[in-house]
Amino acid sequence: MAGAECCQNPPELNAASGQGSVVEDLGGLKAYTAGSPDCPRAILLISDVFGYEAPNLRRLADKVAAAGFYVVVSDFFHGDPYVLDSNPPRPVAEWVQNHGTDKGFEDAKGVIEALKNKGISSIGAAGFCWGAKVVVQLAMSDYIKAAVMLHPSPITVDEIKEVKCPISILGAEVDRASPPEVVKQFEEILSAKSEVSSFVKIFPGTTHGWTVRYDVNDEPAVKKAEEAHNDMLEWFVKHVN
Repeated sequence: MAGAECCQNPPELNAASGQGSVVEDLGGLKAYTAGSPDCPRAILLISDVFGYEAPNLRRLADKVAAAGFYVVVSDFFHGDPYVLDSNPPRPVAEWVQNHGTDKGFEDAKGVIEALKNKGISSIGAAGFCWGAKVVVQLAMSDYIKAAVMLHPSPITVDEIKEVKCPISILGAEVDRASPPEVVKQFEEILSAKSEVSSFVKIFPGTTHGWTVRYDVNDEPAVKKAEEAHNDMLEWFVKHVN
């Protein structure tokens, strides 16, 4: 991650937000869920460093569920999301050491296995910043049908080269974690992989975190976030079936 930029505009976490419900154990993790668990299609939303209680993320989960998916937002940080103004202060680099994306990948596999054991046959995953690093690892395997990465933490060219499933990358115009020139490089790599469907888009006038850390009272910010949400949802409707 790009340090401070990944931690700007922290949300006010709220365990009671969203229209869904919280389950204590889904694949070994606590999770916010939305939609019917009997649905054969599921989407795993993997948060940024601020975790699964972010209200905007839960609202997005509700929206995806309304389109016909069972949506899971797991607590990959086991009750320990990053807190910007903690006392004593906690550097994000120290927090990341205790919450690495490799561990997130292993945890995600457990969640996916639990969903499959419920009879869910088609699963997609979207990741935001930290979560996108987990999603690209899932996309390099056969765990998911489709992937979406939104303002991802630093992803390598080698990882993009190994992607096996349809993938969409939604980037910000101003983003030191995944600058537009890097995202465009990813687009070139994916365009050359005829066997993998891809969609890459850079959103003008946006900064890192814009899809989940917007002010709900800022109409232009909401509009930009919703455009990305709709792009993500269209991708899943097309590829997770």
